[in-house]
Amino acid sequence: MDLKYKLKEMLIEELQIEDLTPEEIEDDTPLFGEGLGLDSLDAVELVVQLQVHFGVEIKNIEEGRPALQSINTLAKFVEAKQAEAQGNEA
Repeated sequence: MDLKYKLKEMLIEELQIEDLTPEEIEDDTPLFGEGLGLDSLDAVELVVQLQVHFGVEIKNIEEGRPALQSINTLAKFVEAKQAEAQGNEA
């Protein structure tokens, strides 16, 4: 299962989005505002769930804002952080 699909599943399950399936969420749909309609409380929960599910931490708003734009940007952020963590272990 690819990362983008896992992220979509996590969004739906953890943020209790009841009217969408992972297949219905486009990779470039905005997560906030006119897109999925997430709000600031959802953003906080999303940050927590990224750490729980993927071991990735968003440390501040400057790092979080670009990462939380869409599934595409979220996937790139998770991949980069996981690669960075693996590089630090070597």
